[in-house]
Amino acid sequence: MNTEPQAPPVPEPPVAGPGERADVPPLVRLSGVRREFDGRVVIDIPEWTVAAGGHCLVLGPSGSGKTTLLNIIAGLLRPTAGTVSISGQDIGALGPGALDVFRGRHIGIVFQTLHLVSALSVADNLHLARYLAGLRRDEARLHGVLESLGIAGMAAARPRTLSQGEAQRVAIARAVINDPVIILADEPTSALDDGNAGQVLNLLSQQADRCGATLVIATHDRRIRDRFDAVLELGGPP
Repeated sequence: MNTEPQAPPVPEPPVAGPGERADVPPLVRLSGVRREFDGRVVIDIPEWTVAAGGHCLVLGPSGSGKTTLLNIIAGLLRPTAGTVSISGQDIGALGPGALDVFRGRHIGIVFQTLHLVSALSVADNLHLARYLAGLRRDEARLHGVLESLGIAGMAAARPRTLSQGEAQRVAIARAVINDPVIILADEPTSALDDGNAGQVLNLLSQQADRCGATLVIATHDRRIRDRFDAVLELGGPP
């Protein structure tokens, strides 16, 4: 008997026609979300939604709770209060095993520290992401993603042999390999010059659009503010 935790299926986000954007249910909804550390409120969001297929920027200085918010959306951190729903699924209602499966299948994450497995090749890092989500190996999907990011020739390379830019592309590939409904990226541009920052932002936007995913980027990098219509600004620490 199969005892593996099963993630609830996520319904396909509806596609809005011209003028129908307001009728599209949000892919992400936060209601009454608060997170405290040692009695200090770090996140306090009464209500916040992100449209299906939308691109949203979470902007704020260091210490404003940006990474905490991404971790809450990803289900890596439980809020002190409130609910987080993705495609109508309250992720706080999932047990640990089911939440891990749900995250692996439906949420792509590009961490600020990339966390590639140094002992594995680029291809095996991507295979591992599918394995952990309970998905079959898909060579065609893997090579298609690497090709779209311009790193098809690096499938056999180890992370330690890659430049920082190449490693970041591999991290983006890992985030999208399972066709997520949402991609979360933590400070992907802040350490880059203007040209490379724009290139990475373009790659993230293109990859989100290729798999029809919502994109949420958290950063203190105000250079990219004008690239987004939807912006959530967080204040600094008290």
